[in-house]
Amino acid sequence: MSPPQEPERGGRPGVPERGPVAVPHAVAVVIPAKDEADRIASTVRAAAAIPSVDLVVVVDDGSHDQTAQVARAAGADVTRHERNRGKGATMQTGAAYVARHEAALVGVDGSPPRALLFVDADLGDSARNTAALTEPVLAGAADMTIAVLPPQEQPGGGRGFVVRLARDGIEKATGWTATQPLSGMRCLTREAFGAALPLAAGWGVEVGLTIDLLGKGLRVLEVPCDLHHRVTGRDLRSQLHRAAQYRDVQRALLLRRPAVRRLLRR
Repeated sequence: MSPPQEPERGGRPGVPERGPVAVPHAVAVVIPAKDEADRIASTVRAAAAIPSVDLVVVVDDGSHDQTAQVARAAGADVTRHERNRGKGATMQTGAAYVARHEAALVGVDGSPPRALLFVDADLGDSARNTAALTEPVLAGAADMTIAVLPPQEQPGGGRGFVVRLARDGIEKATGWTATQPLSGMRCLTREAFGAALPLAAGWGVEVGLTIDLLGKGLRVLEVPCDLHHRVTGRDLRSQLHRAAQYRDVQRALLLRRPAVRRLLRR
């Protein structure tokens, strides 16, 4: 694995250097979840144990099981989509919930908005290790961190087509080579999150985030994290999932080509 890479602020041609920004002091965890009743409780409890975290929000994206009820019983704030809307929309819903929570606080002390830590719902107890993602953001050393996971106990059933598409697309758009371009565990400042809105749809959200933030001169850092999640296999459902990933990543890359962006701005 290559060492963490950090683009210099304002280092890309045509990208102005930003002025000083407020460094967050606390972290809100957002957990997108669909049909994760078997793992969501342990994920919530592990995320809540991270020292800098004072809010855990589960966004139930149209689950058919008891995900919302189990998450709430484990101590999370829960908001729900009545129908499945995809990961990008779920992340935006979670961030909006955090903003409303902050606005409703009594006796607001002027502290900067919380950083957002996005955690996959199936991490279970290993979710506590996403603490490593928060440290560079809280220290003001990065605008977004991306988790690099170790080899999983059970290998996945894919052939790497989606990963190669994502990695090559990011490199062509930004000059930066991602170790794990589809990693969903990320911590970012609210300024960085706002700079990427609207997020790419569905499974293209991670690729879109990376390209959009690097394109605006923000600092992206990869951080090794000892995380373990359920991998997709080779059954029909898993193959359909990979096909949807490929479609969404391809669409996110297409919409971020300079010629397409110019056309959309007209």
